[in-house]
Amino acid sequence: MSYLVGPKGQIVIAKQIRDNLGVKPGWVALQRLVEDRVEVYFLPPEHRQSLMGSLKGHLRTQVATGMQWESAREAAWTLASRFKTNNQESES
Repeated sequence: MSYLVGPKGQIVIAKQIRDNLGVKPGWVALQRLVEDRVEVYFLPPEHRQSLMGSLKGHLRTQVATGMQWESAREAAWTLASRFKTNNQESES
């Protein structure tokens, strides 16, 4: 695919490429000069959608209604430190 550079120096990103990358209007295009070429990275804009429940499938522990978050956090840190300690011992 080839396109002409417009009078203001603008170029077109082909629709097929935008679709494959999922790029939508409003995304930020970061450009970087690397030797003799330009690399472009796309970042989606901030969204206002709720992320509530998005990690539900990855959680092993649930904090029940009324359970203190402090004790749940302490239990998670204890479990994580044991896991880390066991992994370090097995690598030695």
